[in-house]
Amino acid sequence: MTYDYLPGTDIYLHQRKDMFRMNTDTALLGYFMKVKENECVMDIGTNNGALLLYASMYTQGKLIGVDVQKEACELAQMNLNEHHIRDFEIIHADIKDVIHDPVDVIVCNPPYFRVTNDKQLNVSDYKRIARHECYLTLDILCTSVNRLLKEKGRFYLVHRADRLVDICVEMRKNELEIKTLQFIRDCENDSAHGVLIEAVKQGNSHCKVMEEKIVQR
Repeated sequence: MTYDYLPGTDIYLHQRKDMFRMNTDTALLGYFMKVKENECVMDIGTNNGALLLYASMYTQGKLIGVDVQKEACELAQMNLNEHHIRDFEIIHADIKDVIHDPVDVIVCNPPYFRVTNDKQLNVSDYKRIARHECYLTLDILCTSVNRLLKEKGRFYLVHRADRLVDICVEMRKNELEIKTLQFIRDCENDSAHGVLIEAVKQGNSHCKVMEEKIVQR
């Protein structure tokens, strides 16, 4: 176990060395999402609760974390308790099985990679679930967001830039209209490797592309 700070904040959290750990994408999504005071926020695949801690800087509303891994839920519970956050709920379940009143905001740093070959999968169960679409495929994610998000609610996602077409297709199928795009590029590369997305449930068709975010090494 390590005790690390959320980039750009004075908030610390516990992380397990054998599980998925927050990275640059976590921090970028934490600052990209827009949360208003008293809005209810759900984090799908919450892991250690890092994105809920980012959300706690913006809202006094209820924070809800969902994860299929029991150990991740216990870690998120510990981190939120340590920061004396009172109005929160950590749900140990597959998102397909979660029944909840619609929320204002959903945020997700999902597994990025399709499962096309078992040899590609990470040996660790914890990291395999976090990085590969074993449980949370794009279609399951977008279907779940549509079901759990209020009308005109906002969905914030970070993903691989090379999956953008798949993301657009699944979002349109599920009444999620992309409103803001921001590509992420490593300073040493010429092309974007990631993308930040804001979508609105049953929103109008209008998308703003922001200046790309360049990650310094």
